[in-house]
Amino acid sequence: MEALQKAYEARSKKINKIEKVKDSKTPQEAYDKLEEYAANGFDSVPEEDKTYFLKCFGIYYRPATPEKFMLKLRIPGGFMRAKQALVIGECAKEFGQDYLDLTTRQQCELRYLSIDSLPIIIKRLESVGITAYQTGVDNIRGIVADPFDDLAFDNVLPSHETLLKIQEKFLKNPDWISTLPRKFNTSISGNLSNRCNVYGNDCCFTLAQKDGIFGYNLYLGGRVGHIAKSADIFLKNEEEVVAAFSSITDLFKRFGFRDNRNKNRLIFLIEAVGMQAMADAIRENAGIDFARAGETMTKMDYIEPDHGKIQLRDGTVGVHTVVPSGMFKGSALMSASLLANKYGNGELRFDIEQSFYIMGVKDVDALLKEPFFQEYKNINTPYFNHLIACAGTDHCPFGVIENKNDAITMASYLSEKVPLESGRLRMYWSACVKGCGIHGLGDIGFEGCKAKVDGVNGFGVHIYLGGKLMGESVEGHTAIKSAPLEYAKYYVESLALEYKRMRKEGEPFEAFHDRVLKNYTSAKIGFMMMLLAYFRTKNIEVDFGFEERVLTGKNEEFEVFELGRKLFYLFAKEEAYTSYDRFTNVNKREKLANIRKINPDIDENIALMLESILHQEENRRAVVFSEIQPFVMLYSK
Repeated sequence: MEALQKAYEARSKKINKIEKVKDSKTPQEAYDKLEEYAANGFDSVPEEDKTYFLKCFGIYYRPATPEKFMLKLRIPGGFMRAKQALVIGECAKEFGQDYLDLTTRQQCELRYLSIDSLPIIIKRLESVGITAYQTGVDNIRGIVADPFDDLAFDNVLPSHETLLKIQEKFLKNPDWISTLPRKFNTSISGNLSNRCNVYGNDCCFTLAQKDGIFGYNLYLGGRVGHIAKSADIFLKNEEEVVAAFSSITDLFKRFGFRDNRNKNRLIFLIEAVGMQAMADAIRENAGIDFARAGETMTKMDYIEPDHGKIQLRDGTVGVHTVVPSGMFKGSALMSASLLANKYGNGELRFDIEQSFYIMGVKDVDALLKEPFFQEYKNINTPYFNHLIACAGTDHCPFGVIENKNDAITMASYLSEKVPLESGRLRMYWSACVKGCGIHGLGDIGFEGCKAKVDGVNGFGVHIYLGGKLMGESVEGHTAIKSAPLEYAKYYVESLALEYKRMRKEGEPFEAFHDRVLKNYTSAKIGFMMMLLAYFRTKNIEVDFGFEERVLTGKNEEFEVFELGRKLFYLFAKEEAYTSYDRFTNVNKREKLANIRKINPDIDENIALMLESILHQEENRRAVVFSEIQPFVMLYSK
């Protein structure tokens, strides 16, 4: 506790402007005036209420849609009854242009709402047990969990009731509305498989066992770009989970930093004092000497639904509904609600990939014949089945690219050019560096950015590879920086072609990456993605694959040089160097200068690239892939 106090004092010399706004009044004061604002119109809403206080209740003003609001709903663990889905759909259809967004936190958002409609919508939702409380700004946000929970074959500890007990500690409690330094995300899973990005939250409870007892290991400090780390604490039952959660959130409220909002999440407090000091404080504050961590069990690859459905423990089936980029309709949710009652157990469960399952289905074939599934196919392609895209510029002031339709365009292009009947390829899109589309955890991740084409600023993406949900999760690495958006699909096509050609039967991309791509540097993979795209557009035939073309088992500079020799021979039909040339510069420059004479059809960019590669000895330094990338930027002049 002493360490936390010292860290807090060191960062308490000043407070940020949001903290000053929070001191001006209570959120409840703003919320109590909602009826008044609805009666008097948009202009009657004070600026501080639009920009902060109403967000405490899930009410977001979005300047991109003037005088319209978004309402973010709390769906605990993604569990939703059919009656609740029906009312949400009705509200979206009647008041929100029939539009819904499904989110990566197993929730949904209504958009295009006028101020006068908000009290009506909120009352309707509350009547069926749906609230928007504390879904924004400095609050404990919606808790994520395995969408199948107790119904999954790999479930050990049913966790939903524990989730609700945790939620009871803070939900609608004035002491916990806007009293934290920053937002606080929580996850819990009692399953062997990681279906809910369980390690990507501030506070994570993961299935574990110790001395023959099943419980939860505690992980702390996750956020975008950082995976939570073990706090070396084992919680043996529900009571200990709730006590540990209460202790952690209390410590964060008391000692969390309130100066720089960009560095006020829980992870920064942990970094300041160390995880051991944080764990000691949690025990002291709770008054419980929690056991040391056991063996974490939430680490298996999650079970892939077979043709859009997954068998449940009770013998029924959960049927997957694919919602590309999470863009849904209120009327469609109403239809899903009716189907859940007709064919299932009256329940829907949302996942973190912006889609959902109709649960408890017995007659799957009859369900799939319904018109609803003609639009929201449960059997799509691997490029759509696990597609995530955050709000983007249409709905978020931080977005750099449009994002949602960009993701759909990419998936549609790959479905046509590189069709896959099976497999799993998770493409996660974030419109900016904030990472709401959890791009770092995707098999292929996309982060919106600016990029230049022919010297003109435009839209682009940083392309990431190798994010993992297996094990304790891993953030991906950057393969290509600032790829122009219009070219990115061609680069990813190169990778999809290699995946299709080299994968084992049914192998998910995550396993393919570990088996094949981990042998290459990220710069090399990005370079080859661009080079192959360049070859395709120039109709240049190459007959070697990823594993043959540059893998030497040596340093990257040797792999680059070997690639140059192979390409030189491909175009010139002779070796770039003889044995004699290895010890002298004789004929070296002449051969490179005359390569276009040897093959008049060779592309100028390729000739320049080869010169850069094969001259690396004279430059007395390694010419790495990142240095020769500009020669293969697709369509560059």
